Parts: sequence; C-alpha cells; structure tokens
Amino acid sequence: MHNATNTISRRATNHFAGKHEHTWALDGTAQPHLASEFEAALLAIAGHDLRQPLQVIQSAHELLGMGVRTPADLRLLQSGQKAIDRLKEQLALLTSALRMRERANTLKLVPVCVADVLRQAYRENEDVALSRGVIIRMVLSEAMVVSDSLLLGAAVRNLVSNAVKYTRPGGRILLGCRRSGSDLRIEVHDTGIGISSEHMPRIFDAFTRLDPVQHEGLGIGLFIVRQALGLLGHRLHAASRPSQGSLFSISAARFELPD
Repeated sequence: MHNATNTISRRATNHFAGKHEHTWALDGTAQPHLASEFEAALLAIAGHDLRQPLQVIQSAHELLGMGVRTPADLRLLQSGQKAIDRLKEQLALLTSALRMRERANTLKLVPVCVADVLRQAYRENEDVALSRGVIIRMVLSEAMVVSDSLLLGAAVRNLVSNAVKYTRPGGRILLGCRRSGSDLRIEVHDTGIGISSEHMPRIFDAFTRLDPVQHEGLGIGLFIVRQALGLLGHRLHAASRPSQGSLFSISAARFELPD
C-alpha cells in the first residue's frame, strides 16, 4: 500500500514547485457557509441559471413537434440536446447540494474506501473527458479514510469535473492518494489553464468561473466542494501555476484496520 499511495507524489508533486505557484487552503476546523447563504445561492440558481436552457428546450420541442425536418431544424435539435445536457449537469449539482444539507443533520463519520470514491469520480467524468480530448488516469490504493461516502464522493467528483472543464484538448488529469503523517491526501492533478493569483482567494465562492470566456455551468462546483469538506472537517488545499495546471488535495484521517 505504501507504493500505491506514494506513486502520485513522485509523478506530480514537482510540477507545482516554484515561485509562481499560487495556493489556497481550508483547514479542518473551518465551517461551511451559513445556511442562509447556501439557500440563497440555490434559489438564485433555480430562478436564473435554469430558466434559459429550459426555454431553449421548449422552443426546440415546439418546432420539432410540427414534423418539419430541415437543416435548420436539425441544428435546433442539436442546440436543444446541448441545453438538455447542461440542465442535467446543473440539476445534478443542485441535487448534490440539497442532499449534502440533509446529510449534515445526521452526519456520522465511518471508514470509507478511497478506491471506491476515485472509481466513481472517474466513471462519471470519463465520457465527458474523452469527448473533450482529455485523458484521465487513476492510481488506486486499498487505503481507507474516516469520512462520509456521500459528501466525500461529491467533493471528489466535483474536483474532477472542474479539472475536465478547465483542461484543454490533449491535456491530462491524474487521480490518486498518498500518505501524509496520520492523514491520507486524495489528490486531483491536471494540466489545465491554471488559476491566477487574483482568482485564487475566491475560487470556492458560489458562481465563480475560472475562465472569463467560459460560460458553461453554474460556477458552484468548487463551492459544493468547500461545503462538503467543511461539514466533514477535512482539510482542502489548492495549488496552481497559470497555463500549466492545478493540484487540489483533500486531507482526511486514515483508517487502519486493527491487527
């Protein structure tokens, strides 16, 4: 297990060494945003961001229902499909956020297999990554952490989804973990666009997009990561070099089976 959990550090740690690295960290005692702030963000999403794709879907269906099949109709159908896909992604984020709020009331930390969390994040993002020309690789481990599978899974999936979104064709994403004292660090490395120093302090705020020309999504993926890890009491660290890539890591207490 030592070899598996340390492989990730040997392959990628040196990539972020240097004076141009920008970092951000959330320690284990940090709390998520207040419930009122979180609920206000969800209301804003439902009232604004979901309205536009729904209007596109409605218009496409009305026209296609007339039975006309011209090149223009086909383009409209494609536009509608993109809107449907976007809506699915947004609803998945909202569902994740709402389930997270419910989970907070009965939260109980238990042993969680890191490999299961990584596999799920890989499966849910593999197709999108391939369609964008991005390669995802995993370094699996038998290690376990004391956590909650739903919240930890939501955090890792959103970190991977964010990496896919901001990594250009031909880029790479690496998932894995390594020991760090009594903790285990779950890491997501990418060769994406990176994060500038002015953006780093607010990347985990709601409605933040790292790329000014990137209009896809809601800008709440990393916000959900911060909420989930704040509830779990796990530490979060981000390091990036603009135009070269980013590293996001989650530190949680290792669970060791009794001898």
